[in-house]
Amino acid sequence: MAFDWTVFWPQLVDGTIATFIMVLVSLVFSILIGFPLGVVLVVTRPGHILENRTLFTILNAIINIFRSVPFIILLVAIIPFTRLVTGSSIGTVAAIVPLIFYAAPYFGRLVENSLLEVDSGVIEAAKVMGATPWQIIWRFLLPEALSSLILAATIATIGLIGASAMAGAVGGGGLGDLAITYGYNQFEVRVVVITVLLLIILVQLVQSLGNYFAQTVRRK
Repeated sequence: MAFDWTVFWPQLVDGTIATFIMVLVSLVFSILIGFPLGVVLVVTRPGHILENRTLFTILNAIINIFRSVPFIILLVAIIPFTRLVTGSSIGTVAAIVPLIFYAAPYFGRLVENSLLEVDSGVIEAAKVMGATPWQIIWRFLLPEALSSLILAATIATIGLIGASAMAGAVGGGGLGDLAITYGYNQFEVRVVVITVLLLIILVQLVQSLGNYFAQTVRRK
């Protein structure tokens, strides 16, 4: 039986839109959760401006736990929670929940690494000027790390694109779902090639934009 391309093309458009939705919504929530996590990890670590060993140890352990679980396993492990939140364990909306659990700790760690790259002399200079911890964070630490933070968000976005495709293995919707449903289950290699090319284009676009904005900020 010949593959029906007239049915596939509209689904490809819908799958692409679904991928955009999954990645965008997941990214927003991951940043809202991961950004403060990363900041707290830095400022509460031993020797920093708001040292709190207990809080740092707990947050560090939680992030390590989530980051050590492969996404496909995490996807299945939190199905009960996903059903509780969305009322379903399949589809685009349901896939957003595990994507957030996957990306938020990852982005938090990226934020931590970006902030740790800031020269300690900047912080010491801020202290000498009498800046409060809050002022050090917002007026010195974050502005100095802005370019690196943009690249961190870029990396997190690309990770979400890959994870969203993986969610298709369990009916998560998007391009990954199309690749599994038609490409793998129906042995239609051309579908796999098309979906992979779209994902590559999307990743290249995100990386190019991230590099551009990071470079623009660095020049300023």
